Amino acid sequence: MRTMEPARRALHLLDDHTVGRIKQVFGEQRDDMWLWVETGERWQAQDLTAAEAAKVDQYVAAVEAFAASNTVILALADELAAGTIEATLAKSGLELGVETLAGALARQANPFLDASPVQV
Repeated sequence: MRTMEPARRALHLLDDHTVGRIKQVFGEQRDDMWLWVETGERWQAQDLTAAEAAKVDQYVAAVEAFAASNTVILALADELAAGTIEATLAKSGLELGVETLAGALARQANPFLDASPVQV
């Protein structure tokens, strides 16, 4: 997630292929998440020692955190897809000028708009 933050501030840093690959990999992870959830549920249903139950609880919490971060990354990839190198090159000079001016005005109104990184 932290490695994608610079691209959020300067959308033109990534190309279509890179954003597509991010969406593919994290989409597959999202689609397979049920396997990890189901595994945790099966382990929780067993007769476990206190130490084993604590480890299973750690596993379940890690899976929940991973699912949440996966959702955030996929949303960010969707956001970044609109501003890839290819998308930027396809825009006219007028469109780019208006977007740049709008971004500058937004930063002037709220200089901390993009300053807070997303913690996952």
